[in-house]
Amino acid sequence: MSKQSICERERSNLEKMNKFQLENQFKKIGFIIAIGAFVLMIVRKYIEDSEWIRPILHGILLIGLLLISLSKEKLEDEFIDSLRSQSYRLAFLVAIVYSLAQPLVNYGVAVLLNQDDELKSFDYFQVLFFMLIVQLLFFWQLKRMNK
Repeated sequence: MSKQSICERERSNLEKMNKFQLENQFKKIGFIIAIGAFVLMIVRKYIEDSEWIRPILHGILLIGLLLISLSKEKLEDEFIDSLRSQSYRLAFLVAIVYSLAQPLVNYGVAVLLNQDDELKSFDYFQVLFFMLIVQLLFFWQLKRMNK
């Protein structure tokens, strides 16, 4: 095989992955999953010895939000694709700032309230949840502003 054909195949595969989206009907499924997981997280608070189910519900909630994020709009065109790309970029940048600032904010609050003075980290769920929520909110806001 020539180098050109290998590069063309790789470029084609990258373009396919770049354009990957789920059908619009997955948005409804994602909302049902996300809302159901959120309700179950609230119910879990009132059940004793239910700490083992927490990471499962976190994963399910993230899957629901990801389905919403990856689903096409009813009318998917280049403009919507551009808005989606902008919202992913903005969510990524805001999540980085959040990840850097949140431990410092927690430390400052702990110092003000005379609690233990150590920098507390946060888990992957907080970052991923924040990033997906911010992406969806930016996308919906950009879409609403540009109608």
